[in-house]
Amino acid sequence: MTELTAPEGNIARTSATGRDEMVPELLAWSSSLSHDRLLVREDLLGSAAHVTMLRKVGLLEEDDARKLRGALFAMFDEASAGTLVVPDGEEDIHMAIEARLTRDLAHVGKRLHTARSRNDQVALALRLHVRDQAARTLGEVGGLVRELAMRARRETGVILPAYTHRQRAQPVSAAFVLGAWAMQLLRAGEVLSVAIDRANQSPLGCGACSGTSLPIDRNVVANVLDFPAVTDNALDTIGDRDFAIDWTYAGARVLLALSRLATDVVDFTTSEFAFLRIGDAIAAGSSMMPQKKNPDVFELVRGKASRGVGNLSSMLVLVKGLPSGYARDLQDDREAVLSTGPLVRGAVRAVRAGIVHLSFDPETCIAAVSDGSTQATDVAEALVRKGMPFREAYKATGQLVHSARERKIPLSKVSLADACAIHPSFDEGVLAVLDPRVAVAAKKSAGGTAPERVSEQLVTIDRKASELARKAEGIPTLDALKTRVESAAI
Repeated sequence: MTELTAPEGNIARTSATGRDEMVPELLAWSSSLSHDRLLVREDLLGSAAHVTMLRKVGLLEEDDARKLRGALFAMFDEASAGTLVVPDGEEDIHMAIEARLTRDLAHVGKRLHTARSRNDQVALALRLHVRDQAARTLGEVGGLVRELAMRARRETGVILPAYTHRQRAQPVSAAFVLGAWAMQLLRAGEVLSVAIDRANQSPLGCGACSGTSLPIDRNVVANVLDFPAVTDNALDTIGDRDFAIDWTYAGARVLLALSRLATDVVDFTTSEFAFLRIGDAIAAGSSMMPQKKNPDVFELVRGKASRGVGNLSSMLVLVKGLPSGYARDLQDDREAVLSTGPLVRGAVRAVRAGIVHLSFDPETCIAAVSDGSTQATDVAEALVRKGMPFREAYKATGQLVHSARERKIPLSKVSLADACAIHPSFDEGVLAVLDPRVAVAAKKSAGGTAPERVSEQLVTIDRKASELARKAEGIPTLDALKTRVESAAI
């Protein structure tokens, strides 16, 4: 097993900075190494691309460039295999890598940092990380969206109540509900897509804050790492964490969509609703109550959203009030940025695994809308179709509802004679909409719950999910980037 070991002293406080007297306890306290170990592959790729550029512009000899890239790729392979050990003792992963190169390659290793600062080096590693993680997350979200659409096509015949104000509102199909879940996730996916675009610029070459006097070519690094552009202003770039804010916002958006889906599942699996049956494979029991089948997975998904929102809040507060340029405060972006990807993808995978073990109870679902009360609006609209002003139709239907309540019978059991006694415009055609299936089929307005409208919505969901999938697939993985950098001439 290969270890990253620092040379005598600490490179971050000696050869790199010209100082070696920092209090050890403060050096340990100020180190970001515990977090940014997770950036090692990104930093190695960025350094290899930087070497490629230095060679191209003549700032490195070919032999030195080959040695540096070879050592960097070797460490990348170790990191990918999980055999690269990064011991404590450095300020961050960037200095740890340079320490290893200096140990292994002597003066050649000292040439790596030519024409760059840790400021733009960190920015590059973070942008590579965010782009990679956002693309991977977008792919997972797209997969869940497609699965929801496929499930919806199997549930078109299930009728259940939709809710407003936490009360039964109107009958809809289960396919319509699944489509609503998918739509929320699609919007979150679109935010992920924006986060990819915001991170997809190369910052390397901005130096500490104003660029460099050395004859570099920033576009070489951008091209090798598949960035479509370089950032425009060095001072802005090295202090910019907007792309990280966008990433944590996108992560929070996905978790919020999952949280709302999870709440529906938690409700629908209770005995009070009983619209969904939860399979034993995902149900959790109680330590005391043997009858319990708890939807713990979905409750935990809902709980994870708090951490996602916390990551976003952390980033927003971190940058509030910072001056232009780099400040060490920005080091504290690591925990929020690096934890967002695993957090969000874990929740997405939990929902994907859990959904397949949920089944609708068609009889219980339709029973919840069979008393006719949720079809009151449909009755009023049926009267409107006969020419009655809506407010008059609303009043007549309200009187019909009130009469049924007074007599303690379901609205669906009110006789035609009793309805006509309230208003002569009531007839069999109007009262027919009290059948929940008829009411669902009648909602043919764009975005409605009628079967043909739901079919259109699912086509839209599939199309948008495919577009997001293509966006995710268009971002190279870190392994693909390694191949790309390796193939670049030096």
